[in-house]
Amino acid sequence: MNSSSPAPHSSPQTPGGPQFTPPPSRRGRARNWVARETTGGALLIVAATLALVWANSPWREAYQDLSATTVGPHLDWLHLDLSLSTWAADGLLAIFFFVVGLELKHEFVAGSLRQPKTAGVPMIAAVGGMAVPALVFAGVVVVTGDTTALGGWAIPTATDIAFALAVLAVFGKGLPAAIRTFLLTLAVVDDLLAIIVIAVFYTATVSWGPLGLAALGLVLFRVLVTLRRPPLWAIVPLAVVVWVLVHESGVHATVAGVAMGFLVPALAVHGEETTRTSRFEHFWSPISAGIALPVFAFFAAGVSMVDDGGLLEVLGQGVALGIIAGLLVGKCIGILGTTWLLTRFTPLRLAPGIGLRDLLPVGLLAGIGFTVSLLISELSFGEESIHGHGAKAAVLTASVLAAVLAAFALRHDARRNDRTDDMNDDGMPDDVDRFIGDPEREG
Repeated sequence: MNSSSPAPHSSPQTPGGPQFTPPPSRRGRARNWVARETTGGALLIVAATLALVWANSPWREAYQDLSATTVGPHLDWLHLDLSLSTWAADGLLAIFFFVVGLELKHEFVAGSLRQPKTAGVPMIAAVGGMAVPALVFAGVVVVTGDTTALGGWAIPTATDIAFALAVLAVFGKGLPAAIRTFLLTLAVVDDLLAIIVIAVFYTATVSWGPLGLAALGLVLFRVLVTLRRPPLWAIVPLAVVVWVLVHESGVHATVAGVAMGFLVPALAVHGEETTRTSRFEHFWSPISAGIALPVFAFFAAGVSMVDDGGLLEVLGQGVALGIIAGLLVGKCIGILGTTWLLTRFTPLRLAPGIGLRDLLPVGLLAGIGFTVSLLISELSFGEESIHGHGAKAAVLTASVLAAVLAAFALRHDARRNDRTDDMNDDGMPDDVDRFIGDPEREG
């Protein structure tokens, strides 16, 4: 998830003259490049493609052996002797969810979710964009008779914000920036709801002792990140301890990352020019986008279809058809339908410069499930079950189709010259002066 620009660098003041900003170092340029939305999306695609090719090659057993390789201390009371694929899903993905937590905190305190009146439509549309795909999935599974797969109802409800924003950044240039804000707000709420779904529906049993200790660790974490000089030498080990305690409690360990992200101050403290959330995100976003997400995609996307009868047979399963229908059709119906109802029958309105027809690409972009959908697939069916293979293949197929369709829709909208002065039909002329891909106007 990379939706915020890096924190600004401090620059010395020359006496009697303008500020001088030194050029970023080679390391700084590399971090900025990795943190770009387009770069993050490209790395996800490369990692997933490599996994798919390897998992369906004559050397697929080597890939499976690598995924199943156990790493960690063999202690019965610690339960940390995990496979590499599990470490990627539970460990590295916690970094991604920490960045998600940072962005959620920023959006709720100082960003697009700070004013419910302006954020109301995309926030409620996100709920519709999760409920309808779940219903579509359940309907398809029941119709096909594959009712044993009903436990995967949450798989098509998720949106991969990093991938979606990358497609929008490449193909949405020239469109009003309000479209990106709508997608960002919707995806942020989608992430929050997905985290709640994981915590509530994919936690079998809870050990209250470790969870209580984790809560104490979170209190200490909050104290440390609000100090005038946050001691990283203490914060990072404490974060690892909190992660271990949440993992031991039975709650999915990625929830620890979100909780810690929420605890970082989103307003400037101690007279600082930048917020702690922006500074933490500036440091951790490149690690999330450049390491955590690609490694997770590599281990999660390696679906072997050679041993399961081929792609068509795998995608012919009820669970696969339900996921594809949920992501491609359910997302669009849920988001556009909810938005139409809200703007038609309530005082809530879309932002100036966009109308309902502009949201078809947003509905398609929201159908890119990928990261979180793959995670929920593993939580629903495990890694080796027939339903698990079908679910992962369907997530990958639907995500690719959604990205391609969204790209065509975005370019079509960008070339359209029939925009009116009242795109959101609120009786007031729109004032559109910010566009995607225009740094001078986006600011």
